Amino acid sequence: MCGIVGYVGSRQAAGLAIEALRRMEYRGYDSAGIAVNTGDSLTMVKRAGKLANLEERIAQVGAPEGKAGIGHTRWATHGRPTDENAHPHLSFDESVAVVHNGIIENFAPLRQQMEREGVEFASDTDTEVAAHLLARYYNEGETAGDFRESALRVLNRLEGAFTILFMHANHPDQIIAARRSTPLIIGVGEGEMFLGSDVAAFIEFTKDAVELGQDNVVVITADDYEVLNFDGTPSQGRPFTIDWDLEAAEKGGFDSFMMKEIYEQPAAVRDTLAGHWSEGRVVLDENNISEEELKSFNQVFVVACGSAYHSGLLAKYAIEHWVRIPVQIEVASEFRYRDPVLDERTLVLAISQSGETADTLEAVRHAKTQGAKVLAVCNTNGSQIPRESDAVLYTHAGPEIGVASTKAFLAQVAANYIVGLALAQAKGTKYPDEIKEIWDTLDLIPGKIEQVLAARDTVTEISDELGAVATMLFLGRGVGFPVALEGALKLKELAYIHAEGFPAGELKHGPIALIEDDLPVVVVVPSPRGLKVLHSKIVSNIQEIRARGAKTIVIAEEGDEAVEPYANWLIRIPQTSTIMQPLLATIPLQFLAADIAVNVGNEDIDKPRNLAKSVTVE
Repeated sequence: MCGIVGYVGSRQAAGLAIEALRRMEYRGYDSAGIAVNTGDSLTMVKRAGKLANLEERIAQVGAPEGKAGIGHTRWATHGRPTDENAHPHLSFDESVAVVHNGIIENFAPLRQQMEREGVEFASDTDTEVAAHLLARYYNEGETAGDFRESALRVLNRLEGAFTILFMHANHPDQIIAARRSTPLIIGVGEGEMFLGSDVAAFIEFTKDAVELGQDNVVVITADDYEVLNFDGTPSQGRPFTIDWDLEAAEKGGFDSFMMKEIYEQPAAVRDTLAGHWSEGRVVLDENNISEEELKSFNQVFVVACGSAYHSGLLAKYAIEHWVRIPVQIEVASEFRYRDPVLDERTLVLAISQSGETADTLEAVRHAKTQGAKVLAVCNTNGSQIPRESDAVLYTHAGPEIGVASTKAFLAQVAANYIVGLALAQAKGTKYPDEIKEIWDTLDLIPGKIEQVLAARDTVTEISDELGAVATMLFLGRGVGFPVALEGALKLKELAYIHAEGFPAGELKHGPIALIEDDLPVVVVVPSPRGLKVLHSKIVSNIQEIRARGAKTIVIAEEGDEAVEPYANWLIRIPQTSTIMQPLLATIPLQFLAADIAVNVGNEDIDKPRNLAKSVTVE
């Protein structure tokens, strides 16, 4: 959610900030702005709407010249998306500029106090109080004239979750920034320093980065950085090397990032599996959970949101099937408020692409207070959820720019299966040769994904015939049900139309009332080589909806002839084991959602309205 950039160096900060914000557009935003320290004052330009509006305004007034600057793409929380509410915000004396992600929870009493003291506010945001507070502390009292101490004084008065950057007109060689719960990365260049919500902000210029910890403050100059705690004592971040390049953050010839990322799914799954089979055993990544502890767990709670939640549903199927212990799947935002029963024999599997999802992070913290062990599945090295977990299994999907998750979802499913196999191995519920057989099947999946991608034209033909549909239903049984949910979510995210996923067996319990002539219904069919009764029942479901006039889009494995008479359109996927089928069946639904979105007129599928890539506030 939102994008932040900061820069001190020898380049013109305005242009650099704009390009950095462009690379972070995928995070979602509804206004944008920059502020530049010109050496003797601060110049700010901001506009509601897309970056194009900001660039148009800069073209009119001229780009501010200066070697230090900050920028922001805002997702509205306090105040509507207007020019006035866009970031940055200036202090009452225009000496301080601030950009901010997150929510300052105690902004109302701070604002009331300052208004009583005569400060006039120019916006409805919570952020503006920080600018005025800093100017007040810098201008008078014990911290007068001291940028660092004034900033620390402000930070210790703020409550909530935030990343915040301060610039002062009298200090053109410095930016001071802090993070509490929301992400901030330092980019370390030669004679220049960067700040960003993620590494996309500065990957063009450096691969050397530093992850700031919780309640860390950083002071950057062109040549150095210093990390502090909120009380001013020295601290340190976690240095790391960025393992992807600028090309990975560009579209690479595709019309959209999402389409590029769909085609990156074989590599995403392959890279996620890499290194987790060694000397005949499944191995985890950074793991502080012992083999004995893995063996002792008698229940698993999966906490996640959105597409990650759907991957967690598949984890439930796999773990219960392989390990024979109960698995509860929880929407992360409800988890801690429901007062779940946890203890030291509980494993909590926390799934988050960004590792900063606020609801999932709070679920992790609640689980830890109850004595449970937490294993995180995450795509972002060094982010907050892995840092606070007992173990982490990284999905090596690379940067996912499209807001609607594709390759990160499939990588999560693969990672969840690794966790399931590790538990089965530790508890002895599967013999070593059985685990090896399952692993070999999983290891073949990237090649089978490539086969599904090669059948792209089949989905295009279906999409062209469907045109601009108004609603769709998705049905599945067994592991096909989470696939149906994910397919419906993708369509809602991209095409802004009504779409619902149901267990096919629930049709007669209400949803069948929705069936009418020409209604498109996607049916995910399990393999006839698996549980035969499950396959025969879904074939019956297809006949039921066809009899009521629906048009069926059937996803079935190669060789399944029983479905052919009942499919208006048939999408074939390679044969694999039942539990692995979602890694293949999901892909046509990603294509379908993208195509229908374009058909209904929503061509910018990378940035769906009202959505942000990373939800960092509850």
